[in-house]
Amino acid sequence: MVQAWYMDESTADPWMPHSAQPDSPVGLEQLRTLGVLYWKLAADKYENDAELEKIRKERNDSWMEIITICKHTLPNYEEKIKMFFEGHLHLDEEIRYILESRGYFDVRDKNDKWIQISMEKEDTITLPAGIYHCFTLGENYMKTMRLFVGEPVWTWYNRLADHFTARVQYVKFLEGRA
Repeated sequence: MVQAWYMDESTADPWMPHSAQPDSPVGLEQLRTLGVLYWKLAADKYENDAELEKIRKERNDSWMEIITICKHTLPNYEEKIKMFFEGHLHLDEEIRYILESRGYFDVRDKNDKWIQISMEKEDTITLPAGIYHCFTLGENYMKTMRLFVGEPVWTWYNRLADHFTARVQYVKFLEGRA
């Protein structure tokens, strides 16, 4: 089961987990109230996984790619890793399925507090369009699947990007859950 918690304010090593003290765990239901969805899938059989195909069909995910994040395969690795650490949003939802290794997705809650979500092999997460988030590798390597509705758009906007329609709609979504 995925683990999530409120983060401390430390700026120390971003490659390590950052849990507030005392611990303040966050459950799947609380993540759902932020629009964050989670599935556990069988990563070793992703090529023929009926559950993955069901999710893709329900979400209209028509495009998929597998990327390997490591120094030898990702152009401008150091620069991109630093960019992943910065809080940003996308105008489309972000869907990631971890096939190998581990990492952390950090999301902002409705009170602008960071929640860290620990992800490892078989974890699949969907972040809604307009949510501020960042990503940290747990190691210097990860193999992940990215899913998109339609043609892939991989543009991010660093904070503060509150003027985008996706962000305005996301804030309204949160307000409707208050």
